[in-house]
Amino acid sequence: MNSATTPGGRTLPPPTVHNAPGRRAPGGFAGAVASEWTKLWSVRASGLCLLVGLVVSGVFTYYYASIARINEHPVQPVGNAAAASAVVTQFAFVVLATVVVTSEYSTGTVRASLLWVPRRHRVQAAKALVTGLVAFLSGAVYAVLGTAVAWGAFDGRASFEASTTLRQVLAVGVYQALVAVLTVGVAFATRHPAGALSILVTLLWALPSVLLGLGSDTLAAVNDVLPYGAGDHFMRVGGAAPFSSATAVLFVAGWTATAHGAGLYVLRRRDA
Repeated sequence: MNSATTPGGRTLPPPTVHNAPGRRAPGGFAGAVASEWTKLWSVRASGLCLLVGLVVSGVFTYYYASIARINEHPVQPVGNAAAASAVVTQFAFVVLATVVVTSEYSTGTVRASLLWVPRRHRVQAAKALVTGLVAFLSGAVYAVLGTAVAWGAFDGRASFEASTTLRQVLAVGVYQALVAVLTVGVAFATRHPAGALSILVTLLWALPSVLLGLGSDTLAAVNDVLPYGAGDHFMRVGGAAPFSSATAVLFVAGWTATAHGAGLYVLRRRDA
């Protein structure tokens, strides 16, 4: 590169080239993740969702264990209470992930995000990674709290084994992370909070309730491969399951990957 000269004849050093070989370009995926992390905690809704989920987890697990004690259910692993609470606490992460995506569409700031990170798959992947990580850690915390609350409420109607309890705590965290990533995909596909929440409430709660309520073995088998049905088999211990825990989590991951793909398709095809 040629050096510039001043009118007085003095030679100026060549300009710094930020994209020169061997020099790491600023930003990239790490920058996108850092940006999404900052945006997540810059809104009050994030902390509120997590706090509500924590309270609901404690209330639900106490209720679950109390019912088991009062009705003298067979002794079961104490972690089952925390696993069962995922049917309601998952919506804390559904709302959180929906807000993370759709708030940018409602305010128009998604245009700035796509200007800063032109590769659209990075934007979605960064949001999915951040919300998934938060959901995993928070879900595990919910499970620990729920297990502690349920242990006292069970009053002898539950068993405790450290390895089993740890596995269930991690399983709850993994399930909640997959739900959060699934939600990111659905939110990118719909771009509207009402549309995303309608789909997710139907898929994760209303449809399973209808299928199980009808009492048909065929419909129950359909529920087993839906996200929450498979997730429940993954998180609980001791119940009759049609397939292994590994197969169950693969079903949930399949739903998550499908939603992520749908969201990415819409993100690439439509203008912000």
